[in-house]
Amino acid sequence: MIPVQASDKGLYMGLVAERAAADHGDQIIILDHDLDLLPDAGREMTFAQLAEHIDDMAARLHAAGVRTTERVAIHKSDGLDINILSSAVSRLGAVPVQLSPALDANSVVALLRRLDHPYLITDTAKLDGPFAGIPLGDFTVKVISANGAREGAVSIEEFAGAPRQAPVVPHLDLPALMTHTSGTTGLPKLVVHSARTLHGRYRPQAKLFDMIREHETVAMHVSYVHSRMPLALAVLLPRGHRTIIMSDADPEKAAALWAETRPGFIESHPNSFMEWEVLADHPLRPLANVKYFSTTFDAIHPSTMHKLLHATDRSSPLFYQIYGQSETGPLVGRAFTRSTALGADGRCQGNAFPSDTKFRLVSRNGQEVTRDNPGYIDVQAAGRCLGYFGERERYDAQVFGGWWRGMDLGYRTDEGCLHLLDREVDAIPGVHSTLEIEDTVIGRLDELTELVVVPGVDKEPVPVLCTRDDLPIDPRRWKTATAEWPQLADPVQMKLSELPRTATMKVQRLELTARLLRLRAADNPS
Repeated sequence: MIPVQASDKGLYMGLVAERAAADHGDQIIILDHDLDLLPDAGREMTFAQLAEHIDDMAARLHAAGVRTTERVAIHKSDGLDINILSSAVSRLGAVPVQLSPALDANSVVALLRRLDHPYLITDTAKLDGPFAGIPLGDFTVKVISANGAREGAVSIEEFAGAPRQAPVVPHLDLPALMTHTSGTTGLPKLVVHSARTLHGRYRPQAKLFDMIREHETVAMHVSYVHSRMPLALAVLLPRGHRTIIMSDADPEKAAALWAETRPGFIESHPNSFMEWEVLADHPLRPLANVKYFSTTFDAIHPSTMHKLLHATDRSSPLFYQIYGQSETGPLVGRAFTRSTALGADGRCQGNAFPSDTKFRLVSRNGQEVTRDNPGYIDVQAAGRCLGYFGERERYDAQVFGGWWRGMDLGYRTDEGCLHLLDREVDAIPGVHSTLEIEDTVIGRLDELTELVVVPGVDKEPVPVLCTRDDLPIDPRRWKTATAEWPQLADPVQMKLSELPRTATMKVQRLELTARLLRLRAADNPS
């Protein structure tokens, strides 16, 4: 593989909108939600207005005391204002720490303690709800509310009109942003990025957009606290794409929005695309103008790609699947067409990005790594993070001579593609790949909206499924679809909304297993 080249440039989040506005100031961002931070901004703003809001909020935060290199945790209700605040913090040369709104209060408090007295930006919904009664002042420098004062919390509105500040551009290798891991295995780890590593993540994504000749309207429904969102803005805004930013994945709401705005490019999480399968036959034809679909957070089921690719009127549409990790950014990817999606091996993640990433497979047992004996997936990436904040030894334990081991298991095909089979922590004895089972069965049963195979009480593989409209699964259809896996336990049916999820909509498999164990204990009290 071509050696990975570290970036010699930095990506500075606080300058992205300002620089884009110089060339595309009148281009617009369309929102499907109101902003707590800017209640009068409405649901449409120009790039110039976005840049102005970021500059204004940077001035207010400076007046509130935030200075260069200080850590500023942002934990508020969902919305683009998370990224406006994060960009404002970055503009001051401080370090934004983006914490998911979905994190419970105990987890947030634990992370705040780890950050050692950061500033905290939150909102009244959090202060009156999960944070009620918690002495936030004991482990923060100051609590700033985005939309109203509370006892122990000052409102950012109090600093309106503060003098504007010149942007600060820190060294390429200093901490510039913190995000966190998905938390599927417990308390999330705080992932530290620099301007250089952020640019390393930006490179393959920018190359993808530079291959798109049409000037498409882009619809984004991704986590505001994931590193993907600031990188998406860094790719889209300088290229002048009209951008739709969504908080709500509800299919009917998406249908109405897209029927009006007619996006040509849609990016989201795999689970959201699964929800949007019903739009393929929607009378508003919301997907008719889509040329490109893209998912960057996890593997997506082939049947989902097939349905969506056949829902558009555009010629030769493509579905991009990109596999990456919180610590590294995008690692490998490939594109699927109408003719290749349904027959694709859902475990195939694609090839590395030349000069940006590469991977190797390392045996767990000294035997050759094959489909039947998967190995660790080690990677090198220009976007690899600096480390875990406050947990250096934990991070270093996954570094092997310049390679990062994310604890995913897979193998390389003869064509050089990376196939992902399972995370090591999710592997179940006697099951070749839980993900492979899920792909196959979902492709056979259209009524399924989700399927997750997790270990049960006795480590047996338990299928947890969700169906359209929560209708009971037909036992005969289920038995036929799963006949080649006799080791599967009886399925457990749940509502889609009941599945524990991360900020990027991944199912929290360990938490799901724990819930099943609790249900079993409740049904069989000793």
